[in-house]
Amino acid sequence: MPNSSNEVLVSFRQVQKSYDGTSLVVVDLNLDIYKGEFLSLLGPSGSGKTTSLMMLAGFEEPSGGTITLQGRDLHDVPPHSRNLGMVFQNYALFPHMTLYKNIEYPLKVRKMPTDERRARVQKALDMVEMGEYANRYPGQISGGQKQRIALARALVFEPSVVLMDEPLGALDKKLRERMQLELKDLHKMLGITFLYVTHDQSEALTMSDRIAIFNHGVIQQVDVPEVLYEEPRNRFVAGFMGDSIQIEGVLTAIDGDYCTVRLSEDQVLRGLNVHSLASGTSCVIAIRPERVTLTPNADNNHFIANFEEDVYQGDHIRAQFRLSQGGDKIFVKIPLQESTRPRTEKAPHRLYVEPCFVRVLEP
Repeated sequence: MPNSSNEVLVSFRQVQKSYDGTSLVVVDLNLDIYKGEFLSLLGPSGSGKTTSLMMLAGFEEPSGGTITLQGRDLHDVPPHSRNLGMVFQNYALFPHMTLYKNIEYPLKVRKMPTDERRARVQKALDMVEMGEYANRYPGQISGGQKQRIALARALVFEPSVVLMDEPLGALDKKLRERMQLELKDLHKMLGITFLYVTHDQSEALTMSDRIAIFNHGVIQQVDVPEVLYEEPRNRFVAGFMGDSIQIEGVLTAIDGDYCTVRLSEDQVLRGLNVHSLASGTSCVIAIRPERVTLTPNADNNHFIANFEEDVYQGDHIRAQFRLSQGGDKIFVKIPLQESTRPRTEKAPHRLYVEPCFVRVLEP
């Protein structure tokens, strides 16, 4: 984990949250956040990620379990006493205050001396490259600039953790991608712990030291981006984290860590037996579309599908296939420099994939 230590800064233990007293939106959450890391909470809408962030911030009360910050139980600690910075999607800037006074506000609330306030605000403005705009009002700057000011306000009092809830969601694609890199660089420079909520997989992959994937209030997997993408532990993670080919089948033979799966089209594929499933068990295979090729590999591990169409995507060709007559559609990503491309529509093609890239999962 770059820029982080082994020191646990925040700890969730058996944390639950229910709004109606019956159904849980967060279920037995156990999560450690390390000092100095950039951790993203990733998942679809309603998966519990924002609720978890708000419980840490103190804006929501857990229905059960404990949350600690630097070993201190946060139960009964009000939000303003938790030393946490917060950045919202809608910026939450005061429109009647200059940018300088917006950033200064949390320091005045903390009754910091005037000279120290002035020095800290100037440092925060320079940090986000907004020093020349100090006397402007929020209505006089762009969305990206507002986000910089909101971030400066969250950092100015040197919080132990900065919480960010979809902070770039209102920005256009190009500006959002630029801000992602700026946030990542700022995190490296400051070494402060960032906890970031998003539903954008690409955003999480770009910025995070680790990612926690939520679904139905439960963390499905927590890991570094490369492991999450290449080694998903279950079908949900494989499908949510990037693109994935998923085909159902039955495990027919086991060979150490590998196994053979019979697909519904009476084809067979070898892959990694991730969940140590027994022979005869129903399963699903998950393959990243860029790992499939039309060029034979060393052991010719392949399946057959009918080519239907392809779409030029700039850096690759997205080729759509159908597994059988009336079967599921899948697609593969073919690099532009790849000499072998499907040419004949409706014709069967052999799709090759190395066994190490085929993950055999519980269905």
